[in-house]
Amino acid sequence: MRSGLQANSPEKSDNMNSLSSALANLSRLGFDLAELWRRGSPDTFALPVGGYGKRTLDIGFASILILAFFPLFLMLALLVKFSDGGPVFFSHIRVGRNRCAFRCLKFRTMAVNSAELLRCHLEDNPEAREEWELTQKLKNDPRITAVGRVLRKSSLDELPQLINILRGEMSVVGPRPVIRNEIRKYGQHAEFYLRARPGLTGPWQVSGRNDVSYETRVAFDRNYVENWSLVTDLVIILRTVPAVLLGRGY
Repeated sequence: MRSGLQANSPEKSDNMNSLSSALANLSRLGFDLAELWRRGSPDTFALPVGGYGKRTLDIGFASILILAFFPLFLMLALLVKFSDGGPVFFSHIRVGRNRCAFRCLKFRTMAVNSAELLRCHLEDNPEAREEWELTQKLKNDPRITAVGRVLRKSSLDELPQLINILRGEMSVVGPRPVIRNEIRKYGQHAEFYLRARPGLTGPWQVSGRNDVSYETRVAFDRNYVENWSLVTDLVIILRTVPAVLLGRGY
């Protein structure tokens, strides 16, 4: 009997070593039990804010606008292309619901060498650098082309986001789409942003956009998610029209 136990001990030792090795590998891969539990929690699999009713509105609204504005869509695409020969569209990674990244589409409004222009501008202008660090935007942005300035002023550069809406990555109304680094600025309010699809328009668009502080924009997003209703979406859509016509763009 004793010899049998002794014979099994190397096997047990091998099993323990294999288990230790597996745990070490999981640790190196960055797995965390708490994170796995969070990802598998009911909130992760819950419907986004508004559920099926909001999604139905999104699909119907986006489909109608794409058909109605297709000639304008085509004209703007040609205008951007022939203005400087660069690409028609620009896509940038944004954070969506449940931290799912997606490519947010726009008509290109910046010069092809925009990264270099931004770097030089921020190096030469401390005030602009501070503004960029606070809001990730510049009121006097040297990267924007002449055509792009018109598109931004009228918000027509955002028309391609109707495609994002049909894909289910965005909604007609929702929080302002943000990049990954901006999520940190939401602090404890990030969970509210992550419960909804980002919007083509939203509370920030009809309440000043560049005229409000970042903290106020975060408060807008949280209040929208906490108090969502279909009536709220319809009101925001109606209020977006005069906001765009008045040129309260980026």
